[in-house]
Amino acid sequence: MAEGRAHRRLAAILAADVVGYSRLMETDEAGTLARLKTLRQNIIDSIASHSGRIVKLMGDGALVEFASAVEAVTSAVEIQNKMREHNADAGDNAIWFRIGINVGDIIVEGDDIYGDGVNIAARLEALAEPGGVFISRTAADQVRDKVPINIEDRGDFAVKNIARPIQVFCVVVDDRVAKAAQRGEAAPSKRPRTPSIAVLPFVNISGDAEQEYFADGISEDIITDLSKVAGLLVIARNSSFTYKGKSIDIRTVGRELGVTSVLEGSIRRAGNRVRITAQLIDATAGTHLWADRYDRDLTDIFVVQDEVTRQIVEALKVTLTPAESARIARSPTRNIEAHDLFLRGREALFGPEKTKESFEREVALFTQAIELDPDYAEPYVGLAQAYNHDFQNHWSGRTDSQQLSGHYSRLALEKDPTLPYAHSVAAIVKFWEKDLAGHREEVEKALALNPNFALALRMRGVGNIYNGAPLEAIPDLEHALRLDPLVGHLTWQFIGSAYLIAGQYQKAVEAFRERIRLSPKTDLSRGFLIAALGHLGEVDEARRVWAELKEINPNYRISEHVGRLPFRDPADAERIRVGFAMAVPE
Repeated sequence: MAEGRAHRRLAAILAADVVGYSRLMETDEAGTLARLKTLRQNIIDSIASHSGRIVKLMGDGALVEFASAVEAVTSAVEIQNKMREHNADAGDNAIWFRIGINVGDIIVEGDDIYGDGVNIAARLEALAEPGGVFISRTAADQVRDKVPINIEDRGDFAVKNIARPIQVFCVVVDDRVAKAAQRGEAAPSKRPRTPSIAVLPFVNISGDAEQEYFADGISEDIITDLSKVAGLLVIARNSSFTYKGKSIDIRTVGRELGVTSVLEGSIRRAGNRVRITAQLIDATAGTHLWADRYDRDLTDIFVVQDEVTRQIVEALKVTLTPAESARIARSPTRNIEAHDLFLRGREALFGPEKTKESFEREVALFTQAIELDPDYAEPYVGLAQAYNHDFQNHWSGRTDSQQLSGHYSRLALEKDPTLPYAHSVAAIVKFWEKDLAGHREEVEKALALNPNFALALRMRGVGNIYNGAPLEAIPDLEHALRLDPLVGHLTWQFIGSAYLIAGQYQKAVEAFRERIRLSPKTDLSRGFLIAALGHLGEVDEARRVWAELKEINPNYRISEHVGRLPFRDPADAERIRVGFAMAVPE
């Protein structure tokens, strides 16, 4: 075969990426860069000692080829243990690897490799937590019982540019495993994986289409209650509700959302009576784990939601903490009519229609709910979010919408400081006020009360982007995608923004294109995509995107777009403007 001609072979591929590297490269602390160089050399030596070949280094990432999965996984565990040693006394200068390993068919051309075998390793790396090692099914089968490690099955994941979901396994990297490996002993017993659940929208069987808001509202309240349990991974409403009105196999839902269990049910409302049926299903086997039916007065609706949540938690063998139990048991209002008005307002707020008319309907419904129960916190949050949407979209022509958003979010927290929803909207208000410290404080409070809150995770990532630590945003944004995998279009915008500000322009381009694929009419992502393409020198492609953007929004100006964002460092904003100007001078 002629030199340089492409050919195929089977190989074990390791893809690695570093969280926190760019921030450290800018530090002036004495000795930090020297320690990083020593650490890098130790990692290179570890790869070489296991017959690995570094195919290429890509900024803060690497692609490595091994002769076997055993060597690849052993090297990965060694690398992560070296990182743990490095971080033991690193304080704020800690950095973490994420590693993905796959055994698959690759295309070899010269010294480079590519193909699905490489792509899957890269997707596994992106899914891994900082400090973690994620491997494919093919790699897991080859190392099981050959390397003294624990392997946890994390389920199936649908990933970008791969036709079918991939089954993901996590290598448990901890001190006990490392010491057992050094002594040649068996690893400690396997830890159970975190139970995960998706709640499908309950079917309205009332015979009245206008009761859809009620069925959806109960479904969402159950999602919210389950999300408060730290021992569960709960898929966000946005992704769960994409299945509304569809007949689909539960096992397909499990694969697409990457969950072990699915809750489905129905609601019949007649006058002051309500009948709720619910069933919890194993998403792998399709078998029932639990089912029940509740016939109650409407005044007992919060009690029913509490019972359903507790039955699910018990069926999944998760232990509630006293604080979690108290939060789940809390009844937000005793006025059922006020609650009904809130559910109607929330349905309008989260619905697909975003207009002046929908905004006015939301305000009217939330205001009526407050008139019936002035101590009911959630309608105040609804008003806060509605006015924030008005501030961003200029529907009403008011000049005080942002101030009203802040006013109502503060009132909500006065009524109920334990409401994650209220803290999340308060964080949004702080963001647009360019108070990044206040934004972070509210986000952390929201996540302490609801660890599965995809919106709050996304906002914490956004805060890091504009606070000068863009790469530290990536783990939170990817976690948000994990919790909300089917409706992550805006999260891709933020992932692209993080990479753009960090100077990783090719990764930024990929993220912005994914956002455009999911949201074809976005001007936001096209503007930032042009900036990334400008930095890469791809002027012709940037101008093609500019033509698309002008069709969508003829009045778009990058300076106005960037000028609204709360950059702590003006140089970060300037990086975007400069990239845009390289391709499309304003």
